[in-house]
Amino acid sequence: MASGLQTGMPVPDFTLPGGVLKDDGFERGAYTLSERRGTPLVLAFYPGDDTSVCTKQLCSYSSGLEQFQDQDAEVWGISPQDVDSHEQFARKHGLRMPLLADTDRQVARALGIAAPGIGLRRSVFLVGPDGTLSWKHVALFGATFQSLGTLTERLTALRQG
Repeated sequence: MASGLQTGMPVPDFTLPGGVLKDDGFERGAYTLSERRGTPLVLAFYPGDDTSVCTKQLCSYSSGLEQFQDQDAEVWGISPQDVDSHEQFARKHGLRMPLLADTDRQVARALGIAAPGIGLRRSVFLVGPDGTLSWKHVALFGATFQSLGTLTERLTALRQG
């Protein structure tokens, strides 16, 4: 069962619709986990666009995007809202990472983070270049989030083996 996904296990592949701000546009497309093999990937699951804690979390990651890039890593924000909602959220706050729409919560269920009422638990999964889970944090309560510093430390540890 995927809810028991442990460090070193392959992360189940998925494809989700999403988009990313580029210059003045919002480029939409499909994002497939297996297509990013060879690159560390931070999957940041958040309950809702334009909510207080989610906005702080995504703005923090977006403003620190260069720190992720210095680690050769990508960051994807994933929530149950649709791509139109993500576009409005990205434009309003200048978010520079791809935002993906898990509207049916299929990926959240596969990773064991779906939650009644809120849709999903605030979670971060660090996927190594080989597609395996390197580290994860699943919040019991979504009032806080993993800091940019914590994530870049984990990425450094991953690179150092």
